[in-house]
Amino acid sequence: MRKTPIVEKQLLLPFVLITSLFFMWGLANNMTDTLLAAFKRIMSMTDFQTSWIQMSFYGAYFCLALPAAILIKKFNYKTGVLWGLGLFIAGALLFYPASNTMVYGHFLSALFILAGGLSILETSANPYILSMGNPETATQRLNLAQSFNPIGSIFGVLLSKVFILSQLNQADANQRLQMSPDELQHIQQSELMAVMGPYVGIAVALLLIWLAILSLKMPEASDQGNQLALRPALGRLLRNKTYTLGVLAQFFYVGAQIGVWSYTIRYVMLEKEVNESSASTYYLTALILFTFFRFVFTWLMKFFKPGTLLLSAALGAMISSLAVIYLPGTIAVAALIAISVFMSLMFPTIYGLAAGNLGEDTKIGGSGLIMAILGGAVLTAVQGQVSDFSGSIRLAYWVPLLCFAYIAWYANWVRKIK
Repeated sequence: MRKTPIVEKQLLLPFVLITSLFFMWGLANNMTDTLLAAFKRIMSMTDFQTSWIQMSFYGAYFCLALPAAILIKKFNYKTGVLWGLGLFIAGALLFYPASNTMVYGHFLSALFILAGGLSILETSANPYILSMGNPETATQRLNLAQSFNPIGSIFGVLLSKVFILSQLNQADANQRLQMSPDELQHIQQSELMAVMGPYVGIAVALLLIWLAILSLKMPEASDQGNQLALRPALGRLLRNKTYTLGVLAQFFYVGAQIGVWSYTIRYVMLEKEVNESSASTYYLTALILFTFFRFVFTWLMKFFKPGTLLLSAALGAMISSLAVIYLPGTIAVAALIAISVFMSLMFPTIYGLAAGNLGEDTKIGGSGLIMAILGGAVLTAVQGQVSDFSGSIRLAYWVPLLCFAYIAWYANWVRKIK
């Protein structure tokens, strides 16, 4: 059993402060997942049209990750955190004018700015956590910090359930088509104001956190150089197969996770014949299990190598996905929830395996792993297209199943080379 402490005593407070940010972007991430079900009803959209929410959100991650790495390389992690929180706040506040204009594109723009802030936060915080202590415990330390991310996710879904989904008018697309323009506009305006409320409230809370971090003196990370040699760093990273294959694994993982969660409410609504608010309870259950098992997997890393655990989790997710596609009713819904149990290990473990030994290239390499979050935009849209074209949300779960298959291959490959 490993005796090296996960976090040394003198680094405990910085670790706690940075870990608190994982909670905040978990809150935002999973509130966004529920917006697909909300906008599908509010504006009578197809699954592919609602997937633009995730394309805007995770597209911003892709666009801002490398500039974020350059920013924190030139300055420091605290600067990255402050810029990230600033954009997070700005994007959340922009939900207010978007709810007044009632234009879908304005909500997408607000989400893009908000998610750009989250991209900077994640690019700053993930490698910072890895650097806070002994490299031997880096992956375990990141799993511990990431364990607070799904706690934020749970609160995000609770906020959405209470303040957004429960406020939706239950008229379906056909019923809305029969309404007069004034009646429909009145209903939509009320629903969009419900969407806006939680985001503006979060912005106020984040502003207080921003002011607190501004006044704190944070310790320097191990990589203190201000010299940015981007081309040589990219060359070294591209020659590192563990890293490059890990970036691809992260792309497929995030695509699978966002696809599974984005369409959970839709899937449960069809299988259990319930509305959005009731279906979100099943989504919330999945997130609670996701949170609990992330702590379980962190503990198991005392006894098993990360690659071995990742392989087991990927195989479990594949089996569960097959059950979601082919088994009936309650069993299929239970399998859908079980996927979250296996996914709980994946993001921080892939990140740790790919970036754990990059040395001076950690910041640029970390940005590549955050850019891989683009998978959440691309593959969620693919899943939406499969659902629309096939007429079956069940068959759309072949997309995450294939993603988990690649992750299983990567985990096995890492086990062999280690």
